[in-house]
Amino acid sequence: MPSTPQALQTLPPAAAQALRALGENLAIARVRRRESQRTWAKRLGISVPTLIRMERGDAGVSAGIYVTALWLMGRVNALSAIAAPAEDKGALESDVRGALKRRAVRSAASVEARLARGKQPKKTVRS
Repeated sequence: MPSTPQALQTLPPAAAQALRALGENLAIARVRRRESQRTWAKRLGISVPTLIRMERGDAGVSAGIYVTALWLMGRVNALSAIAAPAEDKGALESDVRGALKRRAVRSAASVEARLARGKQPKKTVRS
């Protein structure tokens, strides 16, 4: 039997809980559709023991199997929104921190000079 990958052994508790919730939701979806484990497993192309592991939220079950189950439920399109760049708050915070570091520090005199230039009337060019 192959050893468990290190990433699965050190799965953060919040990630493990999210997988358990996903598995439970998939099990509820199967039951609401009045599908047996055997039928659902056959539709997914997996064994019944693998289906049971998936419904328990086992991190060792292939992401492809979870995605296929979402597809059977008609929810696969929601998957791409999970990691959408617009929802990536960590990257947004990093972008803001980087911008703050890169911004030019201006002296008060420099700011006043720029503001004064903006108040001068514009020259018109006559032809």
